[in-house]
Amino acid sequence: MMKQKFIKGLDLSEYFYIEAVKPIVEGHFPNLPYSAALIGDGSDVLGFDTIQSTDHDWGPRLLLFLDDAELMTYREKIDQVLRQELPAEIHGYTTNFAIYYDEPFDTTYMSQVEGAQINHQVDILSLQAFLKEVLNFDPTREIQAVDWVSVPENNYRKLTAGRVFYDGLGQLEPIRAKLRYFPHDVWLYLLSTQWQRISQEEHFMGRCGQVGDDLGSRLIAARLVRDLMRLCFLMERKYAPYIKWFGTAFHQLTCAAGLEPVFQAVLQASSWEQRQQHLSKAYETVAEMHNALSITEPLSPKVSSFFNRPFLVINAGRFADAIRDQIKDPDVLALPKNLGGFDQFVDSTDALFYMDRIKAVYK
Repeated sequence: MMKQKFIKGLDLSEYFYIEAVKPIVEGHFPNLPYSAALIGDGSDVLGFDTIQSTDHDWGPRLLLFLDDAELMTYREKIDQVLRQELPAEIHGYTTNFAIYYDEPFDTTYMSQVEGAQINHQVDILSLQAFLKEVLNFDPTREIQAVDWVSVPENNYRKLTAGRVFYDGLGQLEPIRAKLRYFPHDVWLYLLSTQWQRISQEEHFMGRCGQVGDDLGSRLIAARLVRDLMRLCFLMERKYAPYIKWFGTAFHQLTCAAGLEPVFQAVLQASSWEQRQQHLSKAYETVAEMHNALSITEPLSPKVSSFFNRPFLVINAGRFADAIRDQIKDPDVLALPKNLGGFDQFVDSTDALFYMDRIKAVYK
């Protein structure tokens, strides 16, 4: 592979599609409807890739979607034509890939061409099957409240991020628009749940510190920071990615400029009293953000003592209650109270892959 300055993966894949894949596919199959995109898994899809990302599962790649009726007929034909006719390089990056065999998750990496054919990373697949795998529901029909909340936000983000290079099927862009963000009452349900999470632990940080459990105090403070960050994603109507890119994506939020220094101060504080001081500032800032949404009557954004104890809290439960009172959709009201989205109460990476079992939790 030629030495080249780093090109972001989305840009490289778009060059790959326009300059290499599109002429080949349309030259050999001029009447075949298809869509081409880079969505789904990958730091490049989210736009967070760096030079470090190039060591595996990165490079000139894309998804080529066919209608189910055409897939069986054309999948192998397109694959073979691409293997034979793709250029060996695009903008200095090899188009050939090898595989790291490392069960259970084999990965690919860019590798110099050896032989006459290109081992490309153009995945040719059914759009319907791809969406079913990511969502476990059909987004072309009416989406139910339980559908919305049973999908991890990261899955929505990886479908609505990335880039569509061409939508000849006429389905991908409308679906992405439909999934752009939660419906209003589902959003209220998730907001309410997130405030409720905070209410359950906001007084524990100081109590642990008071009895000399500094490690426990630090741990709870970090959990509260994470919950406040998640609340900020909801307030700004942005899907939160999984933990690897959670902080990076938070940095892009409008509120980050004011809150990041406060969160850093919470995590760096050497005593529970200092943590409480910085958390109080964070609580009040986020409470003011809530009032700016105008989804409830204004609530006091000031912290107060927890009973008569020396612990300052925002009394997050009052925000949860006020927001919940604004929900009108009966299907949303029928969801379990304070349960929220699946990834609000489960953060096991493995559990989040069991898409076919998640909805059972809401019954």
